[in-house]
Amino acid sequence: MEARMNGPANPDVITAIQHLYNAIHAGGVDKHLLSLVHLRTSQINGCSPCVFASVDAARKAGETDERLHNVVAWRETPFYTDEERAALALTEAATRLQDGATGVTDDIWDTAADHFTEEQLSAIILEIATTNFFNRINRTTREQAGKTW
Repeated sequence: MEARMNGPANPDVITAIQHLYNAIHAGGVDKHLLSLVHLRTSQINGCSPCVFASVDAARKAGETDERLHNVVAWRETPFYTDEERAALALTEAATRLQDGATGVTDDIWDTAADHFTEEQLSAIILEIATTNFFNRINRTTREQAGKTW
């Protein structure tokens, strides 16, 4: 399968993306947790370039292969904290909207709110939304795995 587009992105788009990432990282959420959120969102959406780039960046930041390989089955493994589990549950609920799932229930929200401030929740939600945004662009344009950003 070949990518449908090879040209550089519009500079205004790059600037907007940088502003989004600045806002996400200013939210006070650990970068390892944001990496797990990005990876799980990308796994759900089947976005191979984002899965590849996520794993690469997380490894470089010191994340273990054990944890990275098990994000897909986080509920059944002992490798994640309660805080990470709350963020991953929120990630799945917010990402699976297209599957006809119930979305973010009060229970999921309340559990996440027990672990994170509103500022942190805003950052996590923006990470989920931004990753979904990129996943859809990459799937539409057939972006190939193997690149890192």
